[in-house]
This record gives sequence, structure tokens and C-alpha cells, in this order.
Amino acid sequence: MKYLLAYCVPLISFFGIYLGGFWSYAGIIFVFGILPFLELIFPKDEKNYSEAEIKNKLKNRLFDVLLYLNVFIVYGMLFFALHKVATVPLSLVKMIGVILSLGVVLGSNGINVAHELGHRDKLYERVLGKLLLIPSHYTHFFIEHNHGHHLHVSTPEDPSSARYNQSVYAFWIQTIFGTYIKAWQIQTKLNKMENRSFLSLKNDMFWFTIIQISYLIATYYFFGRIGFLVALLAGIVGLLLLETINYIEHYGLRRNRLPSGRYERVSEKHSWNSNHVLGRIMLYELTRHSDHHYKSQKKYQILEYHDVSPQMPFGYPTSMVLSFFPPLWFAVMNKRIPLEMKT
Repeated sequence: MKYLLAYCVPLISFFGIYLGGFWSYAGIIFVFGILPFLELIFPKDEKNYSEAEIKNKLKNRLFDVLLYLNVFIVYGMLFFALHKVATVPLSLVKMIGVILSLGVVLGSNGINVAHELGHRDKLYERVLGKLLLIPSHYTHFFIEHNHGHHLHVSTPEDPSSARYNQSVYAFWIQTIFGTYIKAWQIQTKLNKMENRSFLSLKNDMFWFTIIQISYLIATYYFFGRIGFLVALLAGIVGLLLLETINYIEHYGLRRNRLPSGRYERVSEKHSWNSNHVLGRIMLYELTRHSDHHYKSQKKYQILEYHDVSPQMPFGYPTSMVLSFFPPLWFAVMNKRIPLEMKT
């Protein structure tokens, strides 16, 4: 039941937007102000689970239901926020607060949960994951992440892996454009392998494009120009939240090239791990990212800690804030990267 805490972000954002005024910034303040402070107080937990505990966690469907509920939460929050800005006159300052607070919900409870569901075997779970990517204009993430990022992580071929001494702002440009281009390249390759036409129902990138355009047209039709702008900008905030997490997950780490020309296999060493308990709960164990890349089919509730993984000095929320100040980020993180792994 501890994962109910992941609903704090949408709950606080909802009441902030409902109350209006300065309260509309409540979501963004909670994520980037209060959470990092609380992370410094709450302990780390390096404990792994026994075989019996793992079996019980995998049998408990509540872990999955907690993820599915985010579809209703994200779209409910989206409708509520867009309806408010379309019907209640707001100043520019208050409008920015709505955009930022809605954006963190689209990132934390949208893309983050979509990432988990996108690795599942069941079709309906993958469909739910795709639905959660739409409000952040990032449906192509589904293809690029599964067929590109997990294959090329921590190599120059991966636009979602940040290089040594690369700022988060330079990384945003690299990854936003790079992952979209790579998603089309992957889709084109898949079409050729399976002899699909461009209009095939299995050409995801074509249909993703149609869906994303339709989504924005719908927001304009139902909520007007203001609603359209809020949906557009909040989605950008959500995708930037995702890419900031991507930045800290693999910053500066490199897989070595073998004499054969191939890269070494992905291991627990190629992602940053954090055992800070609050970040683990709020992000559905995304902070145990080393184990996720080591065994990508593992469900979030059984991800484990490996002591050979590079360890972050702070939790993910705190590290995200730190990354917004590149000189400070470099001073803290660069010395922690093993010399043989620096990119």
C-alpha cells in the first residue's frame, strides 16, 4: 500500500489548481521543493526480497491495479485542468502554475507509468501504456525505448544516454530530436522486416502521428485556444520531466567496445541506482534502474539492488533539481563515475 503515495503528485496538483491563485503552483513546488527536502530526511533501503516475498509480490494483482488507475487519474486531471482554464479567466502567472502542475502529473503518473506498462507482455497493458504517453506528445517513446534505448543504452548510438560533462539542457535537445528520428528509423526497419505497407495497422509511428494530431485538435475543439495551449505546454513539461530522469539515469556511463566491434552486454553497471526510499515509492521503483536494464521484464515491485551498480548520492527527485544547475551537478557526479566508464 506504500505505493499509494505515488498519487500524492496528482492529488496535490488537483487541489492546487482547484483552489487557484498561488496554489496552482502546488504540484511543481511539491515535486521540486518539498520532495527533495523530504528525501534528505527519509532513509535509504538497500534490502532485497527473499524468493517467497518475490512470489507473493508477483501474485498480488494490486501492484498492477495501482498502475492501471493512473490512466483515469491522468485523463481526469487533464480534463479538469483544461475545463478550468477554458471556463475561468486566469492571469498569465496563474496559467503558468496550472501548466507546470499539470505537466508534472503527465510526467510522473503518465510517462513514468507508461514506461512500466510498455515492458509488459499483455496487450491491454501495453495499450494502457500508449494511452498514458499521448498527453505528453511522446507516443514514439514506446518504440524507441523498447527497440532502441534498451539495445544501445550507454553507447554513442543512444540519444537517451547523457555524455560525460553534457548539461541537461544540451541533453534535452539531443534526446528529444534524436529519439523521434530514431523511432522512425526503427519503425521503417520493422516495416521492411515484416513486409508491411506504410498504412499497415502495425505501423505504429504512422498511427501515433495521427493520434497525436487528433489529440491536439480535440483539445482545441473542446477547450478552445487557451485549452489547446495549456495541453500543448503541459505535455512539453511532462516530456521534459521524463528526459531529465533519462539524463540522471545514465549520465556519463559508457559500455566498452569489445575487440569484435560490439559493445559489452548491458549489466547492472550501466545505470545509476538510488535506494532513497521516498523516490523509490513515488516513481514506482524507477530509481532501481540498474536492475531494470539488467532484466527489463521484471515488474517494478521486485526490482533489486546490486552493490556493483553506480550509486547516486541523492534520490532521483533531488538529483533532478541538482541537474538544473550544471556546474553543481558536474562537481557532485563527475568524481563518482568510474574512470573506465566515462563517456
